[in-house]
Amino acid sequence: MNTLIFRTVAPYLTALMVLFSVFVLLRGHNEPGGGFIGGLIAASALAIYGIAYGVQAVRRAIVVHPLSIAGAGLLMACLSGLLSALFGVPFMTGLWVYPELFGVEVPLATVMSFDVGVYLVVVGAITSIALALEERDHD
Repeated sequence: MNTLIFRTVAPYLTALMVLFSVFVLLRGHNEPGGGFIGGLIAASALAIYGIAYGVQAVRRAIVVHPLSIAGAGLLMACLSGLLSALFGVPFMTGLWVYPELFGVEVPLATVMSFDVGVYLVVVGAITSIALALEERDHD
């Protein structure tokens, strides 16, 4: 299914899906969504791009190896949980800070950094699997 229409639409569809995955990631605390679902949507976007243009195009687009993305996400998620232990509260307890940026108080939480870590783990792992399967399919 590598038609001219598909190759023309794939970059726009990929960009739209990645944008939607970030939206789902960010709204995941108050409504359905979060890091896991957002990561699946982003990995699906990269898979569509890979079907249209090939594995090497996806590897050039994401710059780093997908397992490095997953490893960074795992580290971020673990550090989010361990940070609470350093403050003497139970593991995975949400901690909040309120820095002021440009005169506006911005609430930041370890819960969000955990969700971003999960997002990166899912994107990296699923993309790595999809690229490996696609490479094997063309050998």
